[in-house]
Amino acid sequence: MALILADWATPRREQVDDYLGARFADAWPPSFQQACRYPLATGGKRLRPLLVRAAGEALLGPTPQAPALVAAGAAVELIHTYSLVHDDLPAMDDDDERRGQPTVHKAFGEGPAILVGDALLTEAFAVLAQVPAPAEVRIALVAELAHAAGHPGMVGGQAADIGMGGAVTDVDALLAVHRGKTGALIRAAVVMGGLVAGAEPAQAQALSDYGAAVGLAFQLADDVLDADQDAGDDGPPSYVRLLGVAETTRRAQALAAHAAALAQTLPWPDALVALARFSVDRDH
Repeated sequence: MALILADWATPRREQVDDYLGARFADAWPPSFQQACRYPLATGGKRLRPLLVRAAGEALLGPTPQAPALVAAGAAVELIHTYSLVHDDLPAMDDDDERRGQPTVHKAFGEGPAILVGDALLTEAFAVLAQVPAPAEVRIALVAELAHAAGHPGMVGGQAADIGMGGAVTDVDALLAVHRGKTGALIRAAVVMGGLVAGAEPAQAQALSDYGAAVGLAFQLADDVLDADQDAGDDGPPSYVRLLGVAETTRRAQALAAHAAALAQTLPWPDALVALARFSVDRDH
């Protein structure tokens, strides 16, 4: 019987939410504790923690309880959330709302928002230090997440996105931006699930390639979803601008299909296959 993604994802998303909700209990002063928890409590797809979980279960088999996968997924979500907090700041994208709520700098001020992002970033590595797994696995998780989140990955992509690499005027340049800004963390989430599950080299390569394909497919689909919002001469560079809606959609679907085929090489691929399809078939 085919996996129903919502049935699989809902309890696993709730486990991550519960884990994140318990963080920052020792943050002070109390108003800063509230500010740190605020962006973690505004919902979201939790795609990255679900990818960690799906990758682990692709090798270990479906399991209702997976503490190491939950913790590793929460660490990735902390990094993702910190990036959103900083991305929303006036010096970056200057957004007033996220997920229907005021952004952190609108709710608490710009200085506190910077510090919230810093706290989320550092907490991610505290979480990885506590993952219930052998020390060599914890070290590998730290190295993988740091590489994906730092200057070789997400932060480098953000730097290119704000123009530090020059104008983005062609598809190759835009691909380079998004492999860092969006794709690196998605790929890392999948790889980290494999690390927890003890992936063999061929399995680890399949997971890495799957994550790279899904990361890019997700961004292509985002550009299609945001096509109307980003239209106009002052809109950001996008695949829709460069390729058109039809070709952008075709490429996204092809990448998702490639990811699903890679997942099929693993023992229990159903959740990974469903998430690959979700990355391009979603409506937000």
